[in-house]
Formats: sequence, structure tokens, C-alpha cells
Amino acid sequence: MVVSVDMRPSGRLYNYLAVPGIELKRGTQVLVESEIGTCMATVEIEPQEPCPTTDISELKPIQRVADEKDLRIEEENRALEAVARQTCAEKIRQRGLDMKLVDVGYTHDGRKVVFYFISEHRVDFRELVRDLANSLHVRIEMRQIGARDEAKVCCGIGPCGRGLCCSSWMRDFDAVTLKMAREQNLALNPSRLAGMCGRLKCCLRFEFATYLELKRGLPPVGKMVESVKGDGRVLRHNLLKQTVMIERAEDGAVAEATLEDLVDKWAK
Repeated sequence: MVVSVDMRPSGRLYNYLAVPGIELKRGTQVLVESEIGTCMATVEIEPQEPCPTTDISELKPIQRVADEKDLRIEEENRALEAVARQTCAEKIRQRGLDMKLVDVGYTHDGRKVVFYFISEHRVDFRELVRDLANSLHVRIEMRQIGARDEAKVCCGIGPCGRGLCCSSWMRDFDAVTLKMAREQNLALNPSRLAGMCGRLKCCLRFEFATYLELKRGLPPVGKMVESVKGDGRVLRHNLLKQTVMIERAEDGAVAEATLEDLVDKWAK
């Protein structure tokens, strides 16, 4: 049986093997071996049969369910992370490095701390790692993340007035392209299309399939059509209203026509 866990709220899901005799319900906190070391995780998907494409030989087993001692250790690690964050920020400032510290995470056993940062350029942080190792006396790992990952970690409120999707429920990032904005007839204004991260808004992708479906039933822009409002060329669509704007051939006036106004067979 395979169980899916996340190591951060709304984070990526990782699959592990369920251990017989250990009851794992959604919300149960467990200890797992991750790529950075032993970490505490939360069960999000209860044990179930693995997908046919899942290679269970590569999966590690759940170590055990976290107890009260483990929870106290995690609280102590949060305090250590605050100290490590302040120390790292000071070292970055002292060395004048072109990087921004975003997040800090200790492994459960306290043997390693990972610093997550963003930077527009490649950063030589070897001296910084030495400084941090001498100050914190633990193993140091630096990880560069993207702007979308920063927004997910830092949270925030979107222009819709709700919490950012990436920090509240999205677990993975899918590609968002300008084609999705064009299909929705949006003005290609970067300030309107960009999210808190400075990249294209994820909601463009959420709405993309709906707009494609709405567009499928309308005649293409530039096509000659016949309608009760007059015959002419389609200028543009109003997808949400399911209407088209027609430039009438007889007088050049623009008329709005619904699907019911159009003749079934459009003129070529």
C-alpha cells in the first residue's frame, strides 16, 4: 500500500510505502526519510493500492508515527530556524551577495539546515556556506528557487481578494503561456496579467479549458456568416455572452449576433 504525504502545507505530495500495523489517517504526522534527511510530514492521501505506473521498488517506507517528543523537537527546530534565518541574512548583507533569503528548514534530527533563496543571477555562496557552518555547527545546504516558489512560501492576497492559490491549495506549478491570455481576449498588459510572483497568473490556466470550449461553438474571427442581423464578417467574439460582432457587408455597421441569430451553414 502507498501513502502520500506533504512536508509543508499545500506542498508537493511524496509517495511512501505504508508499514503494516501502523494506522495512517489523513492528518497523521509521520517521520520520513527525504532527500535532505529525516523530516516530519503529514499524511494527505491514506494508504491505497499503487497506480500501475508507480515503481514501488523506489519508494521508501514510512519510519513511524510522530509522538509527543517528536512534536517538541519540531517546535525547537522552529526556534532554531529563526536564529538561522537571522544569521544567514546578516552574512548575506556582510558579503554583499545578490540573493534574497526566502525560507529556512531544519531536518528533524537537527543535523542539517537548508536555506532557500532567489536570485536573478548565479551566486557563488561557498564562503557563505563556510560562515554559516562555523556559526551554526550543522551541515548547510543552499537551494535556489524560483519566483513562483517564493510566492508559495511567503503567501499573500491576490487581486481577487482571496489567498494566493499557490500557497493555499496548489501543490505543483503548471506552465502558463501568453496563448492562454490571447484565447481569453485579454489585453497583453504585463501589469494586469502578472501575479504576486511577477509571472503570468495561474488562473489563466485554470480558465483556459473553459474558454476553449466556449470558443468552439462560435464561427472563427474573419469568417463570412449569414445572420438575421445581416450578413458580414466576424470581427470578434464575446465568449461569456456567446455572441459575435459582425461587420455587415451592406453598410459596414457592426451588429452583435447570438448563435440563434446565425444561419446554420455559414457562408464561405
